[in-house]
Amino acid sequence: MQAIQIEGFGEADQLRLVHVEPPRPGPGEALVRLSCAGVNFIDVYMRKGMYARSETYKTPLPMTVGMEGAGTVVEVGEGVQDLAVGTRVAYCLSRGSYAEFAVVPAWRLVPVPRQVPPAVAAALMLQGCTAHYLATSAFALSPGHSCLVHAAAGGVGQLLVQLAKLRGARVIATAGSADKADIAMRCGADSCILYREVDFRDQVLALTERNGVDVVYDSVGRETIQRSIRCLKPRGLCILYGASSGAVPAVTPLELAEAGSVFFTRPHLADYIATRDELRQRCEQLFAHWSSGRLRVSIDRELPLAEAATAHRLLEGRASRGKLLLRIEPD
Repeated sequence: MQAIQIEGFGEADQLRLVHVEPPRPGPGEALVRLSCAGVNFIDVYMRKGMYARSETYKTPLPMTVGMEGAGTVVEVGEGVQDLAVGTRVAYCLSRGSYAEFAVVPAWRLVPVPRQVPPAVAAALMLQGCTAHYLATSAFALSPGHSCLVHAAAGGVGQLLVQLAKLRGARVIATAGSADKADIAMRCGADSCILYREVDFRDQVLALTERNGVDVVYDSVGRETIQRSIRCLKPRGLCILYGASSGAVPAVTPLELAEAGSVFFTRPHLADYIATRDELRQRCEQLFAHWSSGRLRVSIDRELPLAEAATAHRLLEGRASRGKLLLRIEPD
């Protein structure tokens, strides 16, 4: 089968199209023939070696990249009873989706409703579940809350803005250009700040009568984190869930006190879809929102599997306007 692998950590040119033997499912696993794979920042972090010491997201070399996909079950391993061959499924947080076939723990596979296309299903897995836990669990938004969503025109950002509005929150977004700001506003943001033209902290304070927001969702990282913390209400929460501008080396505890005794967290999605029931509950809600028209999924573009390096460069260059997918066709 065809697969995209890396033999060493580094830049996008480390991604190579190779031909390898298809994997076989073991006990509790299923073999999925993939139709598309999602491209996410976690793939970039793994490729660069940022998770080389992580126990949650192990990165052994050589490594088939990709943590999200959609396709069809073609074989099940011993002990798998709730998945039949031919079932349409999607999944995330199982490494190896940049390939024609992937072996996935059966409990991570979510059945996809007939009306949901594979591309939408893939887009609603890693990015959708991330947006869902951010809006419902890491900070449970409700009417009367206000939030700041960085990178609101990105894959997670667009979904997060929509879910925050569905929960009744006020959404202040940031974007890097006027066209990206238009995307955020079409998703329902109440206002959008062009962070390259003005200081977003000053604008957030002006928009909130200097009260600040209840929660900041920061996926940018190094360029924004200090000002994000200063956008909060007293005892507010800053959630750092990405690092598109670079990893945040540290947050000084006293800085949290000086900002108003605020809270700071850096969560992993894995801890919010840690069980089969929690994973399926989140996905069922996301699929239902999409099916009813309450949640729009923006597919920026679909590239052939062989162009995985191009997809990574687009993502790292902040050139995407929604979800990036790899289209997987039989060799």
